[in-house]
Amino acid sequence: MASGKVGDERELRSIIGSPTELVAGKIADRLNHLTRQFVERSPFVCIATASPDGGLDVSPRGDPAGFVRILDDRTVLLPERPGNKIADTLTNLLVDPRIALLFLIPGVGDSFRINGTAVVVDDAELLARSVVDGKVPKLGILVSVEEAYTQCSKALIRSDLWNPERHVDRSELPSTGEVLRAVSDANLDVKEYERARAERYARREGLY
Repeated sequence: MASGKVGDERELRSIIGSPTELVAGKIADRLNHLTRQFVERSPFVCIATASPDGGLDVSPRGDPAGFVRILDDRTVLLPERPGNKIADTLTNLLVDPRIALLFLIPGVGDSFRINGTAVVVDDAELLARSVVDGKVPKLGILVSVEEAYTQCSKALIRSDLWNPERHVDRSELPSTGEVLRAVSDANLDVKEYERARAERYARREGLY
């Protein structure tokens, strides 16, 4: 374990320095005709929320590009699709409205960040335009934008994330069933679990 510990921002800044005025000034309090394109073209976003006990959660969301709808320059709507029903993001927002979003666009190095507050909504009229496969989401996350800005591409360059030659074959990692058997149910029939799940996904059952 490392023995050194950075104790405050003054010490941190002595090591990494401070942002330039140009970079510091990029954080806007709303979307504009340029930055909104990062939301409109993104099929994938990570959502960070905080729980009342001090815990944190980051959850992925994905859908056809444009699924995060821009209602105005200060408001966006994320449809809530069926998941595992643990609902960390939703339960967190019921008690702590703070939210952070990180948008990714395949093949693009820059990512896009939105920070703000959010509420969980069940307004059928508002959610109607988020229909996919004929199914309207029952819930949505309505986000009030407080900060909006692009993130430079250094992380994606270093990770080489979009390079298909670096893609990992799923068979090289433990399957979901194997993980569940190890941590949740020692008697789980992994092959049957994986077979049934693959069939559901092939039928798009439970996706919308």
